[in-house]
Amino acid sequence: MQKKIYFNNKPLFLVNEISSDIEEHLHHEETVFIDDFNSHTVKAMIHEMEQSKIKTGVFLHENVDAVLKMFKKKLVVVQAAGGLVHTDENEILLIFRKGKWDLPKGKLDAGEKLEECAVREIEEETGLKGVQIESPLIITYHTYHENGNHILKETHWFLMLAPKQANFVPQQEEGIDKCEWVPVDKLAPYMENTHGSIIDVVNTGVKQLHETRNI
Repeated sequence: MQKKIYFNNKPLFLVNEISSDIEEHLHHEETVFIDDFNSHTVKAMIHEMEQSKIKTGVFLHENVDAVLKMFKKKLVVVQAAGGLVHTDENEILLIFRKGKWDLPKGKLDAGEKLEECAVREIEEETGLKGVQIESPLIITYHTYHENGNHILKETHWFLMLAPKQANFVPQQEEGIDKCEWVPVDKLAPYMENTHGSIIDVVNTGVKQLHETRNI
């Protein structure tokens, strides 16, 4: 099992075994590795991941869910939801937010269901209508600092279908400059200017589209 938390776009891998791709990271001096699980080592890993010299973290323990639960105790958890929206023409909806390509998402309101939040945020951030949820996709985790708190944002992503609407209304107060439909086979250049967690969402969604729609 593997889960991932991004610190300043740097991945921390929570794993229960060292696979070949994780082994590759361990050969680099900018990787921090911990295999002793307790409250103090989790706190130490958070500190290390904040250091500029560190590029990757690996936390090894047999119970990945327990490790993730401990990280949640050390940070302030904020839940959010968003969507990877596609059309019948195999195009993906991307937004350009604060200088990077992104996907529509936002924080969960009190009493709101995750699915409702995902649809609402897409409508608010892009003006897109007629969005339909197809299936849950992936949960991503990334951290940031806000008002003196170290936040862990837990974002629940859904694969969604929508008609190809041409006239978007980017939510400028959220830093969104434009919205764009991008063909699945043209995504690579956009992924060069985005967040690591967004790459994970896009890769997972495109894989699912290949499997379910044979694109």
